[in-house]
Amino acid sequence: MNFVSIRIITGDVAGLVEFYERATGVRAMWATEDFAELRTPDATLAIAGTRTVPMFAPGSARPADNHSVITEFLVDDVDRVHRDLTGFVTDFVSGPTTMPWGNRSLLFRDPDGNLVNFFTPVTSAAKEKFAR
Repeated sequence: MNFVSIRIITGDVAGLVEFYERATGVRAMWATEDFAELRTPDATLAIAGTRTVPMFAPGSARPADNHSVITEFLVDDVDRVHRDLTGFVTDFVSGPTTMPWGNRSLLFRDPDGNLVNFFTPVTSAAKEKFAR
């Protein structure tokens, strides 16, 4: 089994896609006006509109209602990314912080309130874990 994607349901597909394109530097691939994907070498962030929910199961997902999932992106230099996103991201939860497990993390919310973590491994163990 391979993990391939995470999907965010939103009431504003175009707006959320634009946010993630700007935040990540990855261009979205649009399938329909209700569905786009930001593909990276390791996984895909899918963004879908509320009209797609009934295709799975009516009422099974609600936009802007996530209180438990953090979407994470490995970046080369989290401090530089923080500087680049300042003035664009409106809700930083915490500035770059070195975590006990060896990653330097930047936590913020997207326009729907979903938590996003950009991180850079800084200890030898963390660097080895995420070696590309």
